[in-house]
Amino acid sequence: MALRSLLPRAAFAVGVAALPLAAQRSLPRTAHPDSGRREALALDDVARRRPRPAARDLASLIGEYGGGADTVIVLERGGRLFALDHGHEQPLAAAAFARDARGHGRALRLGTRTLARLALGTDEGVTFRVTPLRPVEELRREALAAAPPREPASVRAAELTELVALDPGIRLDIRYASTNNFLGAPMYSSARAFLQRPAAEALVRAHRALAAYGFGLLIHDAYRPWYVTKMFWDATAGADHEFVANPAEGSKHNRGAAVDLTLCDRVTGTPIRMTGGYDEFSRRSYAAYPGGTALERWHRDLLRRVMEAQGFTVLPSEWWHFDFHTWRDYPILNVPFEAIAPRR
Repeated sequence: MALRSLLPRAAFAVGVAALPLAAQRSLPRTAHPDSGRREALALDDVARRRPRPAARDLASLIGEYGGGADTVIVLERGGRLFALDHGHEQPLAAAAFARDARGHGRALRLGTRTLARLALGTDEGVTFRVTPLRPVEELRREALAAAPPREPASVRAAELTELVALDPGIRLDIRYASTNNFLGAPMYSSARAFLQRPAAEALVRAHRALAAYGFGLLIHDAYRPWYVTKMFWDATAGADHEFVANPAEGSKHNRGAAVDLTLCDRVTGTPIRMTGGYDEFSRRSYAAYPGGTALERWHRDLLRRVMEAQGFTVLPSEWWHFDFHTWRDYPILNVPFEAIAPRR
């Protein structure tokens, strides 16, 4: 799903820190046959080493307080809390917070202001949901009967490649093949992930580079048939169309050149916590969101740096969404998974 501009830029101007180099050692230079020479990933900045996890007592206070133009982001760094208030950062003491019965922050006292905590996104592990405007099966029948937009001839022929066929160590959590997605119904008939071959090979290189950190890649979505994009559009109200791609234009997912993913523990497959959840309709989805804990931001930025080193670009409004640099060369596709290639 394409999470576009959630809020006016002014509302997010509470302060976006420059994206840090996020890692603790250098990765070897890898050849990139599809784009020529690329710079090595600079991950040797000692000051950017993996932060310690935030204490639970502090983590329960992290969030946003106030509202509108008077929104304050509370973040953690170095075992301390800070308030990002209209672009200015100041340290906070735990005594500045009023807590609820669970011990979570309920309000923040900042100078003469008392700011209530904002409900932002979803709780960890909880999937954001909307109610489809019409039954999903009705939407599916209409979408399958429709045709993608016509485009000029593509520069490259499609060569969709199954990711796990290139590296079985890549893990899958294909949300749209289950009910665990924003519509609460399966969109795909099987849990598979494909990309155009150059993008798939680049993703495998990123996955293998992450082994140095004990991480791997967990894929949520990759190639998406066009009819599913149309289903998303027709299922949501006009006010929510900023969150989904317009089928009249198609999406980079339809071209097999975009992927939604996160980090996972390389041994257990457990997803690594980021600043916000996958497909979350909140500011925490921004790739440069300054809130959360230092470790969450480090994880998010490590994912970005490793993917960028292999020719992907993060979508600014979605930390999990990466577009391969040659996406324009491929056509909008509407091929169901079963027609692409047999399982290996």
